[in-house]
Amino acid sequence: MSKICQMTGKKSNNGYTISHSHTRTKKKQEVNLQNKKIWSYKKNKWIKLRISTKALKSFYKLN
Repeated sequence: MSKICQMTGKKSNNGYTISHSHTRTKKKQEVNLQNKKIWSYKKNKWIKLRISTKALKSFYKLN
């Protein structure tokens, strides 16, 4: 399964690690994904989502 948030569509970001001698090597910054069950009032059942913590925080802020 790919590391993509099912709610927002966030995915990994490319960046650099910089050493003390300022040598740059590429790295991948992954999304912090969590498996959560969220109650859907529309479908009247639990839905399993692979959601980023940033989206989860804003989701609970709305409710």
